Amino acid sequence: MQQALENMLAMQHSMNTRVHEQWIEQQFAWYRAIWIECGELVEHYGYKWWKKQEPDMAQVQLEVIDIWHFGMSALFAPGKPQRELAAEIAAEVSGFEPAGLDVREATEALAQHALETRSFSPARFWELMLAAGLDFETLYSAYVGKNVLNFFRQDHGYKEGTYAKTWQGREDNEHLVEVMDTLDGGAGDFADQVYAALEQRYREATGAA
Repeated sequence: MQQALENMLAMQHSMNTRVHEQWIEQQFAWYRAIWIECGELVEHYGYKWWKKQEPDMAQVQLEVIDIWHFGMSALFAPGKPQRELAAEIAAEVSGFEPAGLDVREATEALAQHALETRSFSPARFWELMLAAGLDFETLYSAYVGKNVLNFFRQDHGYKEGTYAKTWQGREDNEHLVEVMDTLDGGAGDFADQVYAALEQRYREATGAA
């Protein structure tokens, strides 16, 4: 777990640096992104008791991964080595025993913590991760996939506003789910395969050069 956490932290640092070179010193409001993503997750899971709703668990799990991106970012601090941060996360979730919350309850607990403390709780995230049907192995492979999508977005004009997030009537997150289902998450070049598959779909759907 330690090495996988270090890998993810390194990937997150690389992504955040792409957006802003001194992102750690900027102390962005990551907690705000966390609780807003929690709201989006509940939308996919369903909360309207007055109408029929079926949880879209694939999208719920992608929202969990999005929260993990922002959560890891919130834990960075100036001068703190990534190895030390990975060790702290591993220590907090080692031997974690879930409280048995359902997806909505676990999401609300994480959002409440973010709002009250303006920070991120790996333990509360672990509760949500397990409630959503993920484990650490699937978290890792899904994180790699979404990290690749984030780089793909940046490479294709996301920051400049020229990237088309919706292809053929579906968001790129949905395309990512389909792409990852066709690939071997344990492959050494898994990230490269995901990027290449997204590139092909994007060009076919949008006519991008």
